Amino acid sequence: MLHEHQNLVDEQDTPAEAARRSRYGLWLFALYLLLYAGFMGLTAFAPGVVAQTPFAGVNIAVLYGLVLIGMALLLALVYAWLCRPRQV
Repeated sequence: MLHEHQNLVDEQDTPAEAARRSRYGLWLFALYLLLYAGFMGLTAFAPGVVAQTPFAGVNIAVLYGLVLIGMALLLALVYAWLCRPRQV
């Protein structure tokens, strides 16, 4: 009884479900890629901007890096939520 899945649609990995999950993954990856490209662009072309220390002596490069890590975790949670099994 503990392992029964009640009210879940068939757990078969249909091509439509795989395509849906792939689309979600690609969109979320594209979003993260834009954020990362912004970080790399600032680092490469505006080193003076990322060297500024707006918060507690921590420069923008470190803060942006921490935001990137947080966004990776957040996007992983969003992906897991979007791809959860559908209920009937």
